[in-house]
Amino acid sequence: KSTEPSLYTVKAVLILDNDGDRLYAKYYDDTYPTVKEQKAFEKNIFNKTHRTDSEIALLEGLTVVYKSNIDLFFYVIGSSHENELMLMAVLNCLFDSLSQMLRKNVERRALLENMEGLFLAVDEIVDGGVVLESDPQQVVHRVALRGDDVPLTEQTVTQVLQSAKEQIKWSLLR
Repeated sequence: KSTEPSLYTVKAVLILDNDGDRLYAKYYDDTYPTVKEQKAFEKNIFNKTHRTDSEIALLEGLTVVYKSNIDLFFYVIGSSHENELMLMAVLNCLFDSLSQMLRKNVERRALLENMEGLFLAVDEIVDGGVVLESDPQQVVHRVALRGDDVPLTEQTVTQVLQSAKEQIKWSLLR
């Protein structure tokens, strides 16, 4: 195994509920090829992390960054030599994007009602394990363009229009 950092920085993005059960899981490589192995890994990280205040764990040779909110646990997993700040940026981007999309109501029920938005958001942030975006404003903006029925607050819509105007202005100035 080479220890050179690759472009493929994220191995998995997981969201578990407060019983450690999977609400969302996307694995980008075959570290855990079967659902059975994935679920065993998810139970393991949940058991190791759900009572701690830290944000980073090393587990099964992987770097795990995580945060919890109400009844949700968010995990971003990378290889052991992956840059933790990079993984944290992905985690925070995902959380902040969802927070905007769910009107700061980041809990299980709201998330389950907006799974489409979650799928779109993760796809904007990570593609095939490669990190594409770490700015939640951009993510929310793109999700809004792709999924018409993702609820956005008035304020977010205004922000999106404002940033669109600025982008047009810049492209005209070039």
